[in-house]
Amino acid sequence: MSAVTEPAPAHTLRPATRADLPAVLALLADEEQVVDPAAVVVTEAYERAFAAIDTDPRNEMLVLVDDGGTVVGCLQATYIPGLGKGGAERALVEAVRIRADRRGDGLGRTLMEHAITRARSRGCTLVQLTSNKQREDAHRFYVALGFVRSHEGFKLAL
Repeated sequence: MSAVTEPAPAHTLRPATRADLPAVLALLADEEQVVDPAAVVVTEAYERAFAAIDTDPRNEMLVLVDDGGTVVGCLQATYIPGLGKGGAERALVEAVRIRADRRGDGLGRTLMEHAITRARSRGCTLVQLTSNKQREDAHRFYVALGFVRSHEGFKLAL
């Protein structure tokens, strides 16, 4: 009897590279429609921001890539040391996006579950995120993943 091998996963979560930057910016540009990464202008400010994330061990931009090499999702994770919770680190998740034409396929769940696993492997005891109050579908999604609406968030634009 020969051993059965599992097929390669259809999607890979990995740290973003500079070459992924146009695709990430395309995901962030419009949640409701697919933006062609070739149409995205990568400004010097985006270059600086990406370089800062890429070189900071407490930050990572993660991309979910399909088996054809297309970036279909992204998120940024920041790992924050703290004195609360016994000095444990927490993960802050931001800029969660799945390509508009790929939603409903479980990719968001895959992306978030991988991010949670990465946070847990770093020793984080908490994953936190904020979501725009108008994104009701996203809120249902996060609750289904086990997130709890425990705090009220505030932002101050500068």
